[in-house]
Amino acid sequence: MSSDNCKRICLWSGPRNISTALMYSFAQRPDTLVFDEPLYGHYLKNTKAKEYHPGADEVLASMETDGEKVIQMMMGNHSKEVVFFKNMCHHLLNLKTSFMRSVYNVILTRDPAEVIPSFAKEIENPSMIDIGFETQVNLLNLLQEMGADVLVIDSNTILKDPEQELRKLCKNTGIPFYNEMLSWEKGARPEDGIWAKYWYKNVHNSNGFQPYVAKNVELENRLIPLYDASMFFYEKLIASSKV
Repeated sequence: MSSDNCKRICLWSGPRNISTALMYSFAQRPDTLVFDEPLYGHYLKNTKAKEYHPGADEVLASMETDGEKVIQMMMGNHSKEVVFFKNMCHHLLNLKTSFMRSVYNVILTRDPAEVIPSFAKEIENPSMIDIGFETQVNLLNLLQEMGADVLVIDSNTILKDPEQELRKLCKNTGIPFYNEMLSWEKGARPEDGIWAKYWYKNVHNSNGFQPYVAKNVELENRLIPLYDASMFFYEKLIASSKV
């Protein structure tokens, strides 16, 4: 299929969100290919994150680490009408962003009180770069300045009413909604990155979006400054999601 006939959706998420579940949802569509964090190798190669991300050497050996080549792949020809790229926003590191005018960009965010404690179970001392809230705000500003298509979604709205929110997302991106997007079989998917064994346990045990349950998590004192800083950016994102 020529690139001109292909609808590309780029999800720009932070970690410990429902980005993998959303990728699984899109993978149920008969017209869609999904790609799991294609820029992760580029990010690890060019940052100190490779020193503390679980399985970093294995990840680097498993995928393309030249970000410009990855973008060429994303913008190239694909075999289906819709292509869904699940990305972490901080993986877009020192790369040309002009391609983002030709894709539909979705920024997926989540309450820092739910992100930070979960992430800290895997990465003991997370930074603002690791969890992505400031990066998402910077990305949103960039996309708006360049006139690119962009939608901000709080993951909790999807969990509270998956069908309604997925219908809205499909309408905004100009593609039909399929009921198949609401559920999937438990277990791993062939599109999973090699890092799935470290991060995807919950979604592998699911067969659909899990009902939203508010979490009463008491933050460790060491994480409170990061939480306070993150809330500043999260509130900016939420304000944009309601426009």
